[in-house]
Amino acid sequence: MSYEKEFEKFIAAYPAYKETQKLDEMRANDYSRLDRLGHVYLDYTGGGLYAESQIKDHQVMLRDNVFGNPHSSNPTSMASTALVEGARAYVLEFFNADPEVYDVIFTPNASGALKLIGEAYPFEQNGRYMLAFDNHNSVNGIREFAHAHGAPVHYVPVELPELRLPYEQLKAGWAQADPAGNNLFSFPAQSNFSGVKHPLEWIAEAQALGWDVLLDAAAFVPTNKLDLSRFAPDFVSLSFYKIFGYPTGLGALIAKKEKLGKLRRPWFAGGTITVASVQGEKYYLAEGHTAFEDGTVDYLNIPAVKIGLKHIANVGYQAIGTRVSCLTGWLLDNLKAMKHSTGVPLAKIYGPLTTEMRGGTIAVNFYNKDGVAFKHRYIEEQANQHKISLRTGCFCNPGAGEVALQLEEFELVACFSQPEHEQRLSFDDFALCFDGQESGAVRISVGIASNFADVQTFLNFMRELLD
Repeated sequence: MSYEKEFEKFIAAYPAYKETQKLDEMRANDYSRLDRLGHVYLDYTGGGLYAESQIKDHQVMLRDNVFGNPHSSNPTSMASTALVEGARAYVLEFFNADPEVYDVIFTPNASGALKLIGEAYPFEQNGRYMLAFDNHNSVNGIREFAHAHGAPVHYVPVELPELRLPYEQLKAGWAQADPAGNNLFSFPAQSNFSGVKHPLEWIAEAQALGWDVLLDAAAFVPTNKLDLSRFAPDFVSLSFYKIFGYPTGLGALIAKKEKLGKLRRPWFAGGTITVASVQGEKYYLAEGHTAFEDGTVDYLNIPAVKIGLKHIANVGYQAIGTRVSCLTGWLLDNLKAMKHSTGVPLAKIYGPLTTEMRGGTIAVNFYNKDGVAFKHRYIEEQANQHKISLRTGCFCNPGAGEVALQLEEFELVACFSQPEHEQRLSFDDFALCFDGQESGAVRISVGIASNFADVQTFLNFMRELLD
């Protein structure tokens, strides 16, 4: 198909795309390696891409200064401390979080932030842990801490076809909070499987009924503004590389200060205490974020967080969100329309089929003219040959995948109960449990540096599968 004619159709359907022209200029200047190397990058939910200017600015900072371990008061140590605390303050500013209310704990990633909550939250028998089916595995993993302390765990399932959470079931779950206990409710601002955006108004509703709210914002904040003055969860987890690509190995737990005082860490480490004694067998935890940042923080990379956030602020979430919405809509429109000569649709999309309350993440499987699914790994292998980067599997989101792929509870229990699966179960072995039924999907996701050519190249690649 003619690129020019398709672009005309695209602009006619999504005229707001023209308002994002500055992103094309940014791509040419700051992400030029994509076109120079011929890459079509469609895995923004897996990891963001860094701008070349971010790297240059960070290199200049490292080259022109001397930085030492911040756990001291010598000149190089104080220089590091100033930059780390400057980055911490800017994270609060970026998310419009009142520094009198919120604190920032730097972690290795979103999973590290979630583990801090899991191990330190005061779960108890008269409290509850309530969470959505479509949470990331690192949120699911908190249930093990809840189980260990005898706290009931309650999942709220997503519903077909759009994989959204049923509001009435949520309200029924919230009503189960014991006012005398500690109750934690967790949901993703945006599903990393289906792209569904859940209403952030739920935060205040749950809090009013006695819940502490943990918001997983990792898939949301790369393309959406999170305003913590408007929506005020008790805990927020995120990974910075998903927002702006560099540096990797850094995330954050943004937490209300009053709620940090509720957490009880099961151990102490270097940097987290004011005093510890070997002979006296006593230790005193520091206050605030210091009590949760184990050992020496990544003081050479944390300053790059501020550089990355400033890059996003300069580009603007409005432009990013508009572009992502337009490109996602075009992908959905075209994938829905593709059919074999037999009338069999090429694609089965899991989740919303429009751009309303959804992000730039699309989970899908593809079928031949007889309605037999192409293995998702086959799709990935073929995409690799075209230098198209996408993702396959269950994306660390088993709950959404189980509902989308209609894997029944009895099938899952039977699979896990097999003697050979008692201790170990690979993904390939897991797939064999379902006798040819799909156990994973293909995920396409667009982001800050995506353009029309990227999605059109992918759509042309998919048309090669027709008949």
